[in-house]
Amino acid sequence: MRVLGVDFFDGNVEKAINKSQKGGLVVAPSGPGLASDLPCSEAYRLALTNAELVLPDSGLVCLWLKLVSKGSLRRISGLEFLKVLLGSTKLQDSSFWVMPNKSQAEANIAWLERKHKYSIESKSVYHAPMYPKTGFLEDQELLARIKSQDYKYVFIQLGGGVQERLGLFLQKHLNKKTTIVCTGAALAFLSGQQIRIPKWADKYYLGWLIRCMSDPLIFVPRYLSAFRLFWLLFRYGKESPVKA
Repeated sequence: MRVLGVDFFDGNVEKAINKSQKGGLVVAPSGPGLASDLPCSEAYRLALTNAELVLPDSGLVCLWLKLVSKGSLRRISGLEFLKVLLGSTKLQDSSFWVMPNKSQAEANIAWLERKHKYSIESKSVYHAPMYPKTGFLEDQELLARIKSQDYKYVFIQLGGGVQERLGLFLQKHLNKKTTIVCTGAALAFLSGQQIRIPKWADKYYLGWLIRCMSDPLIFVPRYLSAFRLFWLLFRYGKESPVKA
């Protein structure tokens, strides 16, 4: 279903998993990302419009479709998608992980080993540098690391607005059968590096509230900016806010 020029996946999480296994870029754009990055960042917009699978992570978009546009779109959060993918797919020796820093990498890998019995070697983990906040991204070192082995999955565990642009770069240079999963902080929620989002909160679109309560100084301004999404949805609906 098209919203703001982006074709969101319309179906349940199991069908989303099956679609992702064919390869390509998987993104789960948040409300703040759609509100702030979509109108201003060409790289972000191209990542979303060229992705093979765009998950309807934003509860605001789903509610708008239901209450205003008379449409219907089942929300699939990045957290839900990652949990089901990790629990249903054999990733041993076939996954590469891009982490924000060494400490989160160690905690996340330890959780994966403990919870899912994965044994992830250091060569399959990459500590991302500080990427530019705007513009198109390139990381030739990362690309070379991934190409050194035939990985089926590449998981990018970075912040929104960055991970999509990096995913776009990798999509252009990797095998079409490689699945590039951009689910941001989802793994950090599971491993306890960020506050855990209860299942009921994720189900009822309240993950943002849990995050705001955990760290108001960081998350309240971020989610307040998402209110601009209301205006974009009413103004543009299915159409892109940016003329290509």
